[in-house]
Amino acid sequence: MSAPEVWFEAGTGAGISPLDRGLHFGDGVFETVACVAHRPRFLTLHLERLSLGCRRLRLPARDPSALRARIEEAAARAERALVKVLLTRGPASRRGYAWGEEAGTCVIIGYPWPEDDAQLGRGARVRLAAIRLGENPALAGLKHCNRLEQILARGEAGAESADEALMLSSSGILISGTMTNVFLIDGSPDAPRLRTPGLDRCGVAGVMRRVVMREAARIGLPVEECALTTDDLAAAHEIFLTNARVGVWPVRSFEARCFESAPVTMQLRAHLRPLLEAPSDA
Repeated sequence: MSAPEVWFEAGTGAGISPLDRGLHFGDGVFETVACVAHRPRFLTLHLERLSLGCRRLRLPARDPSALRARIEEAAARAERALVKVLLTRGPASRRGYAWGEEAGTCVIIGYPWPEDDAQLGRGARVRLAAIRLGENPALAGLKHCNRLEQILARGEAGAESADEALMLSSSGILISGTMTNVFLIDGSPDAPRLRTPGLDRCGVAGVMRRVVMREAARIGLPVEECALTTDDLAAAHEIFLTNARVGVWPVRSFEARCFESAPVTMQLRAHLRPLLEAPSDA
């Protein structure tokens, strides 16, 4: 696969309608599924989050078995690929924000695997974004289609000198990166403490975040979800990021601070490697 391919779409006839509410309002949800060895990683978890988003936003329901089959079909076309699933409310049946009896739109797109894995292995250069995330518990945790705050953060002055930007909420609470979840490690070397921001105000509850929390507990590193601030960032011995493609991404620098070693992060990364290289469904 050398270019993105649209493998499946439904609910809109031939192509995306210019009246689609996803286009007008970001009225939808999406998932990005990493596929390795012709198989999707953690597909059940992605489908669970997609279903949760549809229920909370009251989007038209989709058959999860049919979605699973289509994603697996897309994954089978390439040794390594990213498969993006977008579900929107569909073409508007009336003008304005209120919805009617829309049928929904489903699009599945296959992307070539990015060619920057070696760079990811060297660790992320991270900065703090100036723009903040609005707090709205009704949308907290969902991967909805409105990503304007993240887009503006990626376009800030100096953004090109970093691999990722961490984002605070409007009240100054650490939430996530623009495309990642974040974990902090502090405490003593003999009793490290692993913490990640709670996402009850805003932010995306990532599938890889969920996997890391589960697997960390299995090796004796339970994760605390809590309110974190820039003071916690300054006190952390290690920081790492997660998303569906990269798995565990060590942070090698945050602003002017460099991290020389990351033993706990490397332990977690080694533990997770088999699940990422030989994809697990759940």
